[in-house]
Amino acid sequence: MVIPRDVKAASTQTYTDQFQNATTTLSGTSVTASMYFSKESYWDVKNAMFNLVYQASQLTNQQTSSITVAVNGVKIVSFRPKTGTGTQTKAISIPTKLLSADNQLTVSGQIETQKKGQAAQVTQTPANWLTITDAANVTFQYQLTQAKNTVASFYSHYIGDDTVNQQHDYLVTADQPSSAELTASMLALSGTSRPISTQTNQVQFENWSNLKTANGDYVMVVATYNHLPAVLKRTISKNKIAHHAVIQTMTTKGQHYLIVTAKNAKLLTRAGRFVANQALMTESQQPTVMVAGNTNTATAAGHLNAEQYSLTDKAVQFSGTGHHESSYYVSLPNDRTNADGSTITLNMRYSDNLDFKRSLVTVSVNDTVTGSHRLVLGHLNGDRLEFNVPRGTALGSSFVVTVAMDLAVKDATQTTDGDTPWAVIEPSSKMKVKSQKSNDLLLTNYPTLFMKNETFHQLAVIVPKTLTASDYQTLGNLFNLMGSYAKFNTGSLTFYHHPSQKVLKESNVIAIGTPRQNPLIKRLNPKLYFKYNQADTHFVSNEKLSLTPQYGHTIGTDQLLRSPYNAKRGLLVVTGATPEATYLASTQLNTASTIQQYTGDAILVDTDNQHMGYRFKKNKAIDESLTVKRNLNDNMQLLLYLGAALVVIAVIGVAIILVLKKQGLLKRGGQTNDK
Repeated sequence: MVIPRDVKAASTQTYTDQFQNATTTLSGTSVTASMYFSKESYWDVKNAMFNLVYQASQLTNQQTSSITVAVNGVKIVSFRPKTGTGTQTKAISIPTKLLSADNQLTVSGQIETQKKGQAAQVTQTPANWLTITDAANVTFQYQLTQAKNTVASFYSHYIGDDTVNQQHDYLVTADQPSSAELTASMLALSGTSRPISTQTNQVQFENWSNLKTANGDYVMVVATYNHLPAVLKRTISKNKIAHHAVIQTMTTKGQHYLIVTAKNAKLLTRAGRFVANQALMTESQQPTVMVAGNTNTATAAGHLNAEQYSLTDKAVQFSGTGHHESSYYVSLPNDRTNADGSTITLNMRYSDNLDFKRSLVTVSVNDTVTGSHRLVLGHLNGDRLEFNVPRGTALGSSFVVTVAMDLAVKDATQTTDGDTPWAVIEPSSKMKVKSQKSNDLLLTNYPTLFMKNETFHQLAVIVPKTLTASDYQTLGNLFNLMGSYAKFNTGSLTFYHHPSQKVLKESNVIAIGTPRQNPLIKRLNPKLYFKYNQADTHFVSNEKLSLTPQYGHTIGTDQLLRSPYNAKRGLLVVTGATPEATYLASTQLNTASTIQQYTGDAILVDTDNQHMGYRFKKNKAIDESLTVKRNLNDNMQLLLYLGAALVVIAVIGVAIILVLKKQGLLKRGGQTNDK
């Protein structure tokens, strides 16, 4: 049932968009950094403020140094940086007419240490730096445009960062849902969580009886037609639902609903995949969408598994003498890591007034220098430079490429106030990334362990037959995180209460609940790192941790096992002696920033939010034969050298033996010719 919450909607609301950039120090007399933020389409923005939190070198000359801020390529303000031992804050108003849905904010500056009137520095020193902290953000003041009676309008509000952060969105299913209803619900949840950039809060997953709504809430209800609440069921005729799944909007008493329903499991699952397709949802400019059994709901594959990654979609220009830096974020498909053989190709243009003996470009990947090249007079209208990433460089599934440009002129007395010299990085610049599938059965590889080509890979989720309120929250945590990694909706995801041996053997498995709720967890107890006592009331001590019965009753654990049903599959057990303890365990599997804390294969969480990670398994490889093959490939050059050395040694040995025989120094049988 719907229990109203009393929430008064403000006429003007405030939302702060925190940049995803980590704290970054830019070195050089001339520095540049880019940050990105978004504006929701349904905001009527009254005011936007960029809050720059920075620290400049204490030796900065405030009379000659400056910082300039541009939004979408348009400069909006320049100022002299303050110096000191701590961070400084500068609030900068952004003209609302410059804002679009996706925005680039550029901070560029001249950080000079020489006195006014002196010649410009010929080379940079360690004292030329500007640090931009991760506290920088953009704050909006806006009024909401109410959702229209269309699927697309509901969807844009539903996935809006402000809606999520203010906890105004819910995904709801039937009381005691079937396996099919859970499958469709989690497909929809993972798909809607994918485009959400905020990690402060998440889409909340509830059953209908526990739902408490307020004015301005957005509720997606996923259930079979017979399980729909009466207040929603009567809005959809039996004729409409006879041969199709139905996705339909409804607004009542200031609350917005999207009903996703069908008469059978197959159509409901297809409707769940439709909701998980962002393109289809944003294109649905009508109040009702009918989904047939043959409706194509698959997410477009795009450039799946392509090796080429563009560094920038716009030309990037550096102006003025000195050191310039610009960074570019590269993200691989999240179930892959880099392998040896990656290259970076820069396509550039630059001015003809450079000192080509001292002007150069340097490329780094995650602070590892890949190489430097001098700029050449003969290539100023079109230079193409290639940099090889050093062998053995570990980058992970995402990394930062930094291009540093040192521009010099022959006249050392020229100041840096002009716009010349200059260099441009063309948008055709790319990185060719050699990658390979991750092969670690550790939490560093979660949740991509259960994915292939950025979608669910034969994933079976085993849940209790009867779910508690805490169990819904547990599922919400798990699939909000998994959805942010699953970029495509075409994978295999199925829920079970009692899976067959065949399903367990062929699947990656997640088991959720207490051993009393979930028979699979009870059967797995001998395989667990943290085991239950015979009565299944608490965890018992092991070689890593001593546990009292009272403490063991309240803690939750996440345990990533090698599946006893298939040695090349993973099996994740999210469990505690109570549903509340199971929920505690899931709080460490809800966001990317949280799971990145853990490098082992087990997590323990208690009621005081103390969480500890552990490593139990000695062999972390999912596929041992693949590890052997990769080790051979990685050491192939060494093996070739060793082989060549052995051949040389053998040839020398044979030559020595032949020489000794010729000289008569080797006698058969050890006999001599003495008489």
